[in-house]
Amino acid sequence: MNSGFRDTSEQDRPLARPSRRWPLLLAGGAVLVAVLAFTAWPRVKHLLSADSTVSVARLGIATVDVAPLTRDVAGEGRVVAAQSPTLFAQGAGTATLLVKAGDPVKQGQVLARVDSPELTNRLAQERSNVDALRADLARAEVEARQQAAALQSAYENARIDQQTAQNDLARQTQAFEAGATARMQVERAQDALAKARLALDQAAGLRGLKTDSLKLDVQAKQSALSRQQLLVADLERQVGELQVRSPVDGQVGQLFIADRTNLARDAKLLSVIDLSALEVQMQVAESFARELQPGMPGEITGNGQRWAGQVSSVSPEVVNGEVAARLRFAGAQPEQLRQNQRLSVRVLLDRRDKVLGVTRGSFVDESGGSYVYVVRGGVAEKVPVKLGARSLERVEVVSGLKAGDRVVISGADNFKGADRVLVAD
Repeated sequence: MNSGFRDTSEQDRPLARPSRRWPLLLAGGAVLVAVLAFTAWPRVKHLLSADSTVSVARLGIATVDVAPLTRDVAGEGRVVAAQSPTLFAQGAGTATLLVKAGDPVKQGQVLARVDSPELTNRLAQERSNVDALRADLARAEVEARQQAAALQSAYENARIDQQTAQNDLARQTQAFEAGATARMQVERAQDALAKARLALDQAAGLRGLKTDSLKLDVQAKQSALSRQQLLVADLERQVGELQVRSPVDGQVGQLFIADRTNLARDAKLLSVIDLSALEVQMQVAESFARELQPGMPGEITGNGQRWAGQVSSVSPEVVNGEVAARLRFAGAQPEQLRQNQRLSVRVLLDRRDKVLGVTRGSFVDESGGSYVYVVRGGVAEKVPVKLGARSLERVEVVSGLKAGDRVVISGADNFKGADRVLVAD
């Protein structure tokens, strides 16, 4: 039995020598943190300066680039007749229809007839007035010839009287010189000659004045007759137009009245559709309509086919913010097209190959095109811009942006007009 004293050998343990690397590691980590903080502080400060935060999932972002810009107007159109005249009644009366809706017709074919007793009776009365005026003219011409003959006779008598007086003066003068007569006889012969000359001058003047007066009377009768004949010709035209004829080859469109209907003058009767010349009519927004001009190229699609078109006319009237435009087929008119058939229409307004722009989005309407939000380093910044030409897909950037900028094209209403917004992933 060991009776010796227990020592502390079992309690004492050798201690490990402290490492000198920990202070170095700690110091290095502190320096690294300081460097990182110093380096990242501008970015952190940049992020902290944002007014609010919006998730990127709620935004639409596109990149500014240089690409072709094609400005066009597309929509749905319907086939209409280039000529679709509406026919009206030229007089009041009873209308008799000679065709039905859909009947093919030829130019000049009688489509309807209007029986107008009032117009027919008036034509007969005016024709009678023409006969009366023609008789008046003939009577005036006969009377003018008679008076002209009487005036000529009076003039000839006055001329003969002058010649007689002149001869008598010559005889009396010879007799006075021979001493066979008194001087008083010569003076009487001189007075008679003067009176004869005065009568001849009066007869000549009266003949000229009366002749002019008779001519004026005859001309007045002729003018009245011509005026009446013009009136009769116009009435004959109106009576002839009571037979309503087709102005074009085509098809009867719509009947506006029933057969044997009493109607007033200028009442609508029917319409005729000229199917030989069809056009496509489309509705265009007023903002694009200002740029549409006749002659612009277009494209018409339908029935699995595509045809070249050309703008033929643009209506000057705006209805519900839209303007009606018509396109005609550039080549031969396609067959088997129907009135009011729906077709797709596209009109090319402008095309440029290299244009700095961005995909069109709601930002164009929301900001009015005065500013956009550009995403840089996770922050959307409000940047003033100037936009140019706009198409359905792209918008031209005139100033304020450069190629490669990332622009918020939709969802910018979430920013509520803030100058800087943090875009979170």
